[in-house]
Amino acid sequence: MKTMKIGNICAEAGEKSSGYVKVKGTDIELPVTVICGEKEGKTVFISGGVHNAEYVGIQTAIEIANEILPSKLTGNLIILHLMNRTGFEHRTMSLVYEDGKNLNREFPGSDQGTVADKICHTVVTEFQKNADYYIDLHCGDGYEELIPYVYCVGAAAPEVVHKARQMAELVNVPYLVQSPCVSGGSYNYAGSCGIPSILIERGCMGRWSKEEVELGKQDVRNVLRYLGVLEGNVSQRTYNPVDVGNVIYKNAEHSGCWYPTKKVGDTFKNGEVLGEVKDYFGNVLETCVAEMNGILLYQVGSLCIIKGGPMVAYGENPNEK
Repeated sequence: MKTMKIGNICAEAGEKSSGYVKVKGTDIELPVTVICGEKEGKTVFISGGVHNAEYVGIQTAIEIANEILPSKLTGNLIILHLMNRTGFEHRTMSLVYEDGKNLNREFPGSDQGTVADKICHTVVTEFQKNADYYIDLHCGDGYEELIPYVYCVGAAAPEVVHKARQMAELVNVPYLVQSPCVSGGSYNYAGSCGIPSILIERGCMGRWSKEEVELGKQDVRNVLRYLGVLEGNVSQRTYNPVDVGNVIYKNAEHSGCWYPTKKVGDTFKNGEVLGEVKDYFGNVLETCVAEMNGILLYQVGSLCIIKGGPMVAYGENPNEK
């Protein structure tokens, strides 16, 4: 079995090795664990902290890296604990500290661009190129509330989409979204390169709990077991995620104060008001109206809302499909 090498981190069969991988052209070092199973098999890339205030995903990656033993693996794990490290250390939430970019809009990046571009390029050339499968761990950002759900790639070869969907269907969340995007997002770009990839959303509003992390670890372990990388059987789940079909993402047209009328997970009819943006005197600047019968996946959970930033996202009501 060949040595697994990510940056300067090396692991032989039956070994676990942790350290830092340098982002080329910067002073940034990313925390990484490489686990090589005692038996040869597929390689799974797991990432946390694409958005640095999405703490459930970050802590899930840290604990998975610490807990899984090489003796339990047939294959390898590459675990990137925290992709946006400088954002985490400066509390910039969705954005990279140095350039204000959202990593999940910049893939595949470039080694000639800004810091965010270079982080994306490093992830593609050091991590994704070694992966057979990819699990990207997210949650609602510091200002977003959401109901747990899972994305799988949709803009990829049919066999890649099929495999990614099978992975997503093992995640213990109520809803599933098949993404039409090719690039921008880390998992989207990986899918377009032939890597079956999913993105798990669990937790929100800049908080994390042991219960959410335990559920996140269960999700990861079940996918790894299904892929034949981790020994054991897939455990029972509360949910079998239901596809919500078309998803509408609405951004705010004004900065101001946000007053939602629904809770995440609520269903509603076409034409219902989902919320209002008001100015600092209480005057309505914008009304968000549902464009179809739907179910609310996430929304801004803070009073503050920013022009051009997220407002709500909703899918088709699965009970009416």
